[in-house]
This record gives sequence, C-alpha cells and structure tokens, in this order.
Amino acid sequence: MILSHAQIEDIAAAAIKDFNEFFFGTENNHKRLIQATPIDQFARDYLGLEVSFAQLSVDGSICGLTAYADTEYVVEEIGATRTIPLKQNQVLLDVSLIKPRQVQALCGKRRFTLAHECAHQILFQMESDEMRLSCKKNYAASTVYSLRDLKTREDWNEWQANVLGAAILMPQKQIDLAMWYFAQSRTLTNYEGRFSYNDWLCLTHICHALGVSKAAAVIRLRQLGYIEDRPYLEYRDPLEVWA
Repeated sequence: MILSHAQIEDIAAAAIKDFNEFFFGTENNHKRLIQATPIDQFARDYLGLEVSFAQLSVDGSICGLTAYADTEYVVEEIGATRTIPLKQNQVLLDVSLIKPRQVQALCGKRRFTLAHECAHQILFQMESDEMRLSCKKNYAASTVYSLRDLKTREDWNEWQANVLGAAILMPQKQIDLAMWYFAQSRTLTNYEGRFSYNDWLCLTHICHALGVSKAAAVIRLRQLGYIEDRPYLEYRDPLEVWA
C-alpha cells in the first residue's frame, strides 16, 4: 500500500481524534493548551499492543520492532546468536532507551520509536486481506529474521511509518498551537543545523511541550512549513556579541 503524505496526515488526524475521545472523553476543556500525545497509552490502551524491552542489537542500530503474528527475532552477537520470542501485536523496544541516567535524555527517542511501531500496526490493519496474509506468512513462527534482514526490509514502509509516527506524536493541530504560543506562528530559520537564539529557544519549548527530540521536531516543522532552510553563510544572530 502506497500512501501520499496528505493521506498519511489524514490517517493520523483521524486516529488522534478517535484516541482523544476514547482517552480524554468527548469534551475537552483544555483545547487551547498544548497537549503531548500520551503514546504509551495510545499503544497499550487504544491499539492493544504489548510493549516490552530487550537488547535488540549489539551496536544499538535497532531501536524497536513489532510483529503481526507470533514469530522469533534473532540477535546476532559476536560468535553467537540469541533468539527472542515475539507475540502477535507485541512491540519490542531496545533496553538502552530505559537505562538508568538515560531515561530523561532519551525520552524523545523512546516516544518516537514507539510511535513508529504503532504506525506500522495501523498501516498493517489498513492493508488488503491478501497483503495482511502475506505479511503474517512472512512473520510466521517458523521464520526467523536476522538483524541484517530487518534493517534492509521494505524501505517504503519504513518511510510511511516514520511520517505517520511523527504525525501521531506531533499532530498538526498541536504543532500549529505550539508555534502560535511560542513563536507567534512565524517561520523558524535553520542555517544548516544552526538556529538563532530566539528560534532555538522556541524549538526547545516545543520539544519539551510535545515530548520529542529536536531532530524529530525539526523534520516535522519543516514538513508543515514552519522551518525555512538557509545556507550557514547567511547565519547571523543579533543576540551574539563578538569580542
């Protein structure tokens, strides 16, 4: 199934609207307050997913995965392999995301990874019966996938899951509200990874309000037209003082 960016945005908006009514109730008295998506509750209570943690790779390159049917996942380690059983509708996140003294620093990464896996499950449910059967056969209990297989599998589906996950974690309505609140709806300027102090402060507030990383926020803001990219040679921060 190939979806346009606009179609993915519509799917995310519908899912978030339905979840908000399910989780918060039909009446929301705080519509003008920025509201971060409670992604753990979205995954567990709304989608019915079981979320757990394990070491998914030696090099940390696999942050999360999900299964559409009971299967097994093989971790290739130095000179050995380790098998992790996976149940249908289970999400596994890498244990490094909840290690002591890293939980707060990696909160945005953990939330985005979980949103990405939620997106895979939503997209799977939208597939045709034939395609869903094919996916389940691919992830049957008799099939074991290696780290390399999972890293190179279906790049297009990964892109769609990234876009949908970002739209669930950072709904356009919440981004619009955050930009109005923190930036008076003006456009931020990105000078090849560098921001003016005011823009950087605005970006920081948005990340804290929505519980996301700066990298994820920049990509999402750019998608929605709130970031303008300019060459670094044009960078000039009026608040900087040169000696």
